[in-house]
Amino acid sequence: MKQRQLGKNGIKTSTIGFGCMGLNYHRGPAQDKNKMIEVVHAAVDAGIKMFDTAEVYGPYTNEELVGEALAGKRKQVQIATKGGFKIDGLNNQPDSSPRSIISSVEGSLKRLKTDYIDLYYIHRIDPNTPIEEVALTIQKLKQEGKILHWGLSEASADTIRKAHRVESLTAVESEYSIWWREPEKQIFPVLDELGIGFVSYSPLGRGYLTGKLDQNTTFDQNDNRGELPRFTQEAMKANQVLLDFMQKVAESKSVTTAQIAIAWILDQKPWIVPIPGTTKKERILENIKALDVKFTSEEKAIIAKALQEIKIVGDRYPESEKLRTGR
Repeated sequence: MKQRQLGKNGIKTSTIGFGCMGLNYHRGPAQDKNKMIEVVHAAVDAGIKMFDTAEVYGPYTNEELVGEALAGKRKQVQIATKGGFKIDGLNNQPDSSPRSIISSVEGSLKRLKTDYIDLYYIHRIDPNTPIEEVALTIQKLKQEGKILHWGLSEASADTIRKAHRVESLTAVESEYSIWWREPEKQIFPVLDELGIGFVSYSPLGRGYLTGKLDQNTTFDQNDNRGELPRFTQEAMKANQVLLDFMQKVAESKSVTTAQIAIAWILDQKPWIVPIPGTTKKERILENIKALDVKFTSEEKAIIAKALQEIKIVGDRYPESEKLRTGR
């Protein structure tokens, strides 16, 4: 497994990480826990170091699963988790007050069965708590050794700058993929300037970019894709044009569309680490083989031109969630 540096003074980690959310949350009925633990072990054996979870996944149960799965393997891996919500059923609201963050970190440490968190993100920006105050809380937790590095998730360029001035950020985690390239406009230039890494969640477009979903796909209970505008029947039908293009590129290189999607992300910046998730061992190896996919200058130009011309239909989040991103 190749490695990448997240942040100029940050973490050296595996080029591809592992997004743990779907192991038991928001991707249909929870599967057998022991089988999911085996999937995590397979990822560790394959050389993946960064495992990404969050307090709100479940809530709490995803961290518990990850903690159990990585017990005895702690020195081999890096654990990233996220906090900053007042957890209240389906109405979780951002809360990054000192009391909330400290309580969240203590809870995460217990569930993850560890003494420290390698990378701790503020999951969503709290409009009621100045980010400078949040940075000071994190600074204290770092001094205590409970957090080694910190980051922000779905934060605006201005918020990133303000936070970094108080306590250096290692990474920003936001959605980024071949069908959601918004971070390129305002976020990437700031990260480049400040030497902050980027972690790409949903690099496979919540499964759409694998080519396994189409307009006839229905989603089970506990699968939040059924609530997302981009996964309506109309949107998936309209967006098939992107999959058709990706399939042509994939066939020309004898790889899968998932591998094209991951390889494309890795080709954008040397400080980006995508964190695809899966519940299947064989997909881990498929994802890792994306490291071997290279694009010629001509291929890059063809892909860039196509992406300019293809219009993606459907927002990535409903209005209620969009209000909590990009602050």
